[in-house]
Formats: sequence, C-alpha cells, structure tokens
Amino acid sequence: MTIAASTVQFLKSNRLVITTAESCTAGKIITLLSEIEGSGSFIDSGYIVYSPEAKQRLLKVRAYTIETFNLTSCEVAREMAQGALCDSAADVAVATTGILGPDDVEGIPAGTVCFAWGYRTPQGLRLFSRKERFTGSREQVQMYAAEHALKCLPHFYERALAGESG
Repeated sequence: MTIAASTVQFLKSNRLVITTAESCTAGKIITLLSEIEGSGSFIDSGYIVYSPEAKQRLLKVRAYTIETFNLTSCEVAREMAQGALCDSAADVAVATTGILGPDDVEGIPAGTVCFAWGYRTPQGLRLFSRKERFTGSREQVQMYAAEHALKCLPHFYERALAGESG
C-alpha cells in the first residue's frame, strides 16, 4: 500500500478531512492523495503558496515571521498550517516550505524542507513542526518531502490527541 493510500485510509478511519499549505511541494501532497479512489471525501482544499506575498495574503503568515525566521523555517510552516486550518473546515493541515535545489539559498542547504502538521482537537489547535534535509534531484526532493509529510501525519495526530504540541 502506498503512503498516500494508507493516509487516505487513516483519514477515513478517523473521520478526518485534510487541507494542505504547500510551497516547495507545489501541490504534490494533494496530488498524491487525490490519486487514491474515494479520497475526495477526505480532502477539503490545497493551497500552493510560493511567494511571501501569497503566504501572507492567503494564509495570514505574518511578515514579521518571514523577516525574522526566513521563508524556509518551521515558524513559517506552522503559520501556514494554522492559516490553512483557519480558512477551511478541515481537521488536519500539512504545510511545507523549503529549498528543492540544486543550489543553496541564503545559506540554507538545498534539500532543506520545513514541515508543520496542525490538528483541531477537543482541547484546541495542536501544531507540530520539523525540519528535514533530503538529497536528490529537485523532483526527488519534492516527492520525498510530500511522502514524509503524509507519513508523519498519523504519529503527530496521536500526539495531538494526547494534548501535546511541538
């Protein structure tokens, strides 16, 4: 079973609906999910926000956060996930922002991707973020990042239900 198929099964079994806020993955997460039959019942929306202006306008990422931490940061990813959840009826949000390569940008190594997962829980919004580095071509890094975002979704959901954030 593919990561996307197991994610759709997870969303179905937990009665969850997802939204994504994607920069470097450029819609790859939503594309992978949408390729699974029946997934439409568990997808609310997908935002593709490359520019700082789009992140600010569509997802309410603060200019201060971008200026202070850089576009490729866990802080920006967290605000992207939170913004996607605030603008949708979804229960789960996944956000990505990073540098696909082949070159480093502003001292950030190519292949660096920041992720955030957000969950609506009975105790309120729970956010988690992580920074990873992948190696390979632009296309490979993009796919690795999209699959990683989906693979980690169930783990952080369990932690969110336990009242954690991080």
